[in-house]
Amino acid sequence: MAAPVFYLIPGLGADERVFQFLRLQGEVHVLRWLPPQGPAELLPAYAARLAAAVPEGQACWLVGVSFGGVLALEVAQLRPLARVVLVSSFTGPAELPWLGWLARATGLYHLVPPQLLPRLPRVAQWFFGVKNGRDYELLRQILRDTDLPFTRWAIARLLQWPGRATPPAIRIHGTTDRLLPNGATHSQYPLPGGHLIIISRAAEISQILNKLAAATEASC
Repeated sequence: MAAPVFYLIPGLGADERVFQFLRLQGEVHVLRWLPPQGPAELLPAYAARLAAAVPEGQACWLVGVSFGGVLALEVAQLRPLARVVLVSSFTGPAELPWLGWLARATGLYHLVPPQLLPRLPRVAQWFFGVKNGRDYELLRQILRDTDLPFTRWAIARLLQWPGRATPPAIRIHGTTDRLLPNGATHSQYPLPGGHLIIISRAAEISQILNKLAAATEASC
């Protein structure tokens, strides 16, 4: 029996560091962000470039965190054997909070400098629901290293994304997520915590992913 294959897609402004506490039983790859081909590149085109790292015809798991979940859904359109798991993510604009709807409708997000949160780490800590200690220090490091042009492009694409109803996705979401508070009601696996449960609840998420993969392998 072949070992499961996981492709992990980090969230907006993040990198492989958010996955460092996962313990997955199988082959693990992180799909690293690519520079956008201009400010107007659309998500399907970007996802097609990202999907080049996933062999066609390979059965695998696409695990996307936050904005990475959006890309996981787009990549899955091109890789029909992939199963999607969304962590702290969403499937369409109907799940955005009212502030997201306002930004989407008005375009006000263009006026918010993406370098704001790195300069206000305690504000970011509150939004992401991160506790002091290890998790907060990791958040500070990720914010410090954020690629600002990519962040600007991604926010625009994220807020204008029409959503994907298919393929069906398995969802893991924090019950006190302040960025995407509606996600927990759509989740099969609600976990205590905020937006960065991929860090704070890595043990539980690892267990969920390993069980899902094992159950799928057993049914094949």
